[in-house]
Amino acid sequence: MNYFKYIVLFGILWSLTACEDFLDKMPDDELTLEMVFNDKIRTEDWLAGVYSKIPDPYWGFARHIGYDALSDDMAPSTGWEQFGWNVISKQNGNWNPSSGWDANYWLDIPRRIRSAYIFIDNVKPNVSQQLMPTDVENMKYEARFLIAYYYWLLAEAYGPVPFQLGLTPGDASEEELMIGQTPFDEVIDWVDQELLELSELLPASYTDNSKFGRATSIMCHAVRARMLLFAASPLVNGNPDYADFKNNKGELLFNPTYDPQKWVYATSATKALIDAAHEAGHNLYYEYNTDGSIDPFLSYQNMLFKKVTDGNNEILFARPDCNLGEYDRHAQPRGTGGNGGMGVTQSLVDAFFMANGLPISDPASGYTESGFSNSPEFRNTRWIEVQGNEPGKAGQVTLAGTYNMYVNREPRFYISVLYNDAWFRREGRLTRFMHGESDGGPTHDAPQNGYLLRKKVHPDHNPRTNIVPYRPGILYRLGEAYLNYAEALNESQPGHADILFYINKIRERAGIPALSTGLSQADIREAIRRERRVELNNEGIRFHDLRRWKLAEEKLDGDFYGMNFYGTENSDNQGDPNAFYRRTVYQERVFTKKNYWFPVPQNEIDKNPNLVQNPFWNE
Repeated sequence: MNYFKYIVLFGILWSLTACEDFLDKMPDDELTLEMVFNDKIRTEDWLAGVYSKIPDPYWGFARHIGYDALSDDMAPSTGWEQFGWNVISKQNGNWNPSSGWDANYWLDIPRRIRSAYIFIDNVKPNVSQQLMPTDVENMKYEARFLIAYYYWLLAEAYGPVPFQLGLTPGDASEEELMIGQTPFDEVIDWVDQELLELSELLPASYTDNSKFGRATSIMCHAVRARMLLFAASPLVNGNPDYADFKNNKGELLFNPTYDPQKWVYATSATKALIDAAHEAGHNLYYEYNTDGSIDPFLSYQNMLFKKVTDGNNEILFARPDCNLGEYDRHAQPRGTGGNGGMGVTQSLVDAFFMANGLPISDPASGYTESGFSNSPEFRNTRWIEVQGNEPGKAGQVTLAGTYNMYVNREPRFYISVLYNDAWFRREGRLTRFMHGESDGGPTHDAPQNGYLLRKKVHPDHNPRTNIVPYRPGILYRLGEAYLNYAEALNESQPGHADILFYINKIRERAGIPALSTGLSQADIREAIRRERRVELNNEGIRFHDLRRWKLAEEKLDGDFYGMNFYGTENSDNQGDPNAFYRRTVYQERVFTKKNYWFPVPQNEIDKNPNLVQNPFWNE
């Protein structure tokens, strides 16, 4: 059905960036639907515009969406707030329903959903231009996938949202236009069933490499599995905090009764994902040493750098184009040409295990934060970032004189964290993060707490020459699915052998010993949470994990620590205010019970009296 004769540039298509080029060529900035869908290129551009709101897991999660920065993973320079990094205000609790959010999901995602429905209603074969009926059928499935996925992104951020299927006619009544929120579980149930149906209709992969990133059956399973894990978790499964939260019709927007079957359903969905992924050829990504053993350093690093065509079959869902350059540049030391202030938190540094696989809190781990190493440390790896490309230094991972906090840690630590006096291969020198040094303060373009983010930052990126190596923006990968399955299974069938099997597959790839048997359900639950924190750090997942576990008030509210930004002495003397290696508060963050959901924008509530504000934002 065609509800509109004309689609005006500033009506719908203005926000679809993939369509701008051809729209700008029209004399009157106006295209009819007939003109669009009688042309293959314009038809494909329209669908590309619908795809364009898929999140950028690099610059998006760091700044514009801010999920990594809102978690206790990422620590962007607090001084960047003056340059439009409003995620800093959100970290500090200085925001309200009238505050802006760069992601603008409440407005932008419904535009993509509406555009997807227009596409479904109007796309047609064009045999003369090689747009065949089978192509059109699959493109409609892709549009349906995007509608379902976008509704999940809305629900993940806001909880209950306005929900309706199809296009609203131009002559719709005010009642049809001004709708309130639909209960959370109803939205989840619809998305679940839609993705399940589409998983039988879409292909598992495409032979045409140019279609990388287009919707597949595996993507359907992946989105569905993560969504159902969220829906089974304490935030939305019997949370008494929302027992009286209702929409304009008096309907409860969250079910206040705990349902253990939600864990069973999440378990089934995640196992279905793993089975389908394995059948389609997806596996964990490995690189190997010359002796045939797993190289945990390169496996973890390159799992996020290598493309499918390079043999990286761990990827389940990726965005092909991302703002890689800004991400890399902001995490590179300022003395190397970078912006040098996108760091990680001390709590993330503390979360990584020791090389023996034990957390630093375990007395048997061997951890110490007193003193400095006397000799370099070598591992069985081909990783070259610590002079490993120099004769006689193959496998070197730390240098003599390294602060002991950073010595003998597990491989994922070194791939994720750039600390002071670490070797920086591209420049052939040590990092210098102390106050007054080439990479340190007093500027805002320096690590405010003594660390820069290394994970996902390509070691060959050079901000001086603007060399930005390509890699896909991975949104879902098989490693996460293994941990999702272990978590859901531990809640639905504690003691099942698959729980440790899948956790230990992740630990094996990471180069640390397996967890032993005989642990209680509570012990396993905590072990899974620790493993997720490390394995999935800075992949846009931690913020949602803390929310769904109802742990965000505990983990995100209070003092955040790092090393001493004003330290000028290469010392760990805790009584010396000039010592750099002292745990020092660099930021006080605020997270209260209202922050579990983004607020409904106040100007939308002002326009639509049937909307209700999210819990506790009116207090």
